[in-house]
Amino acid sequence: MSDRLILGTRKGTFILENRDRRWHQVVHGHKGTNVAYAAFDPRTGTYWSALDHGHWGSKLSRSTDGGQSWADAGQIKYPEGAKYIDAPFTEPGPDGPAIRDARLLKLWVLQFGHESQPGRIYCGTIPGGLFVSNDNGESWELNRPLWNDDSRGGDLFTTSGKGKKQLWFGTPASASAGEFAAGIHSIAVNPADPKHYMIAVSCAGVVETRDDGQTWAPRNKGVGAIGMPNPEDQTWGHDVHFLDWCKNDPRHVWHQNHGGVYYSDNGAESWKCVDNKDKGIHFGWPIAVDQNDGATAWVVPQGGDQSRMAIGGGLFVGRTHDGGKTWEQLREGLPQEWCFDTIYRHGLHNSGDRLAFGSTNGNLYVSDNRGESWMTVGHNFPPIHSVRFA
Repeated sequence: MSDRLILGTRKGTFILENRDRRWHQVVHGHKGTNVAYAAFDPRTGTYWSALDHGHWGSKLSRSTDGGQSWADAGQIKYPEGAKYIDAPFTEPGPDGPAIRDARLLKLWVLQFGHESQPGRIYCGTIPGGLFVSNDNGESWELNRPLWNDDSRGGDLFTTSGKGKKQLWFGTPASASAGEFAAGIHSIAVNPADPKHYMIAVSCAGVVETRDDGQTWAPRNKGVGAIGMPNPEDQTWGHDVHFLDWCKNDPRHVWHQNHGGVYYSDNGAESWKCVDNKDKGIHFGWPIAVDQNDGATAWVVPQGGDQSRMAIGGGLFVGRTHDGGKTWEQLREGLPQEWCFDTIYRHGLHNSGDRLAFGSTNGNLYVSDNRGESWMTVGHNFPPIHSVRFA
């Protein structure tokens, strides 16, 4: 189990350390700055934060001395000529679909590459770009095969896209920028195969590559596309909230979807909805999977799309040991009345038997026994966007 946590919050990056069975704050970096996501690269010992400055825009920051000092990394920007279709749910008009010049709206998630690729880092952005660095973040390149996929309009660098249909729809997370663009919020790299990784897109679904990003294929068979005609028969248009898989057995893949909890035991070749509405397991944002037992997963359910807070005023974590056939409600140590917490998609994480999650109300909870009981680390953090073990 890891004894360090890194939090991305509305007012900075926090690093906490567990000593003598108590958690202590050891770093508060980027004070006052909105941090969309923060994580630790175990290959290099580097801490990373994706900053979302209201004035300066999005930029990457990193620390190589345990968070004591931070410096800008190589910055991500869309190449000249990058465009995307901003016309969700509509057919192209006589002049083709509405097309926007791509600009960086949000750095949404970071993922670190295979151990055999010490310089490889991935970054998912809004509007739906996957950027790759092979030099520890000094420089970044947009993955063009994914960006130019026919499902999102084809190659708009060289063509107008006229006649192409947009099948990647927007996420409300981009609305503050005045646009309605898709975003990549989940990246999972196969520890046994550096050329194999999956991403999840809001709103498009799960997409997979097995040749290091040269070609991509949707992996959404069996998933219901909320709000779409014939929802069980849609290749694209899926509102995945977060995707995770079993690190040591990636045949087991899970995702929390807008329309339920989905599980695959065949590497996302097909999915099965395994939620249990009677137990409150349905709507939510994050999901975490055991690193060795792929049938074990945890979720933090919410009351629904409209309320987006603890169900009935009581906070609980849902856990399954059997691939979603049965679920438990884990409540010990969590508030059971007057609770209005929302846990974002990156707000839950696990390391061995230890789990942690944080809320937009600034509450942080940790369990050392796989969720059986929880202790409160703090009530007064800024709104928490991401929780990751370091």
